Amino acid sequence: MSLQAPPPMPDPLYDYTSLDLNSTQFDAEALNEWLPQSGHMRQLDRIVMIDDTITFAVGIKDVRDDEFWVPGHIPGRPLLPGVIMIEAAAQIASVLYQFKLVSEGRENEGFLGFTRVDDCTFRGQVVPGDQLVLVCERVKFQRRRFSCRAQGWLNDGMVFEVKCTGMRI
Repeated sequence: MSLQAPPPMPDPLYDYTSLDLNSTQFDAEALNEWLPQSGHMRQLDRIVMIDDTITFAVGIKDVRDDEFWVPGHIPGRPLLPGVIMIEAAAQIASVLYQFKLVSEGRENEGFLGFTRVDDCTFRGQVVPGDQLVLVCERVKFQRRRFSCRAQGWLNDGMVFEVKCTGMRI
């Protein structure tokens, strides 16, 4: 049995290092208008930036030690579950999609459902105290369906990447 080398790390979708990550375009309260998730299921704390072409978004998830998963996901060594990282990516993708609709003067009504995950790779660990930087790139936006690529970054590099698809239901 031979072990395969991991795939090479892709380039960043967007050079977020040029941004002031302390700045905020949409804070948690403003995100209430864009995301139905609340409480424990809100995995996006704020949006730092949506670019002028509405192609890229950068957001933040502050990983806290009081989150619901900490006591049970590897007791004594809590690791942010991959499924929560994917949910954070889906949330920033849905904000980007809705922002695009509103910028075009279209109605932002209805529920957006998460329908598919492709090309997901986990490359590192995220633990309480980390600030997970989420970078999202529009792939395809249609009237009812959208897809985005997303990456999660910590200071020492990319920790995950995924392509998310959603649909207006």
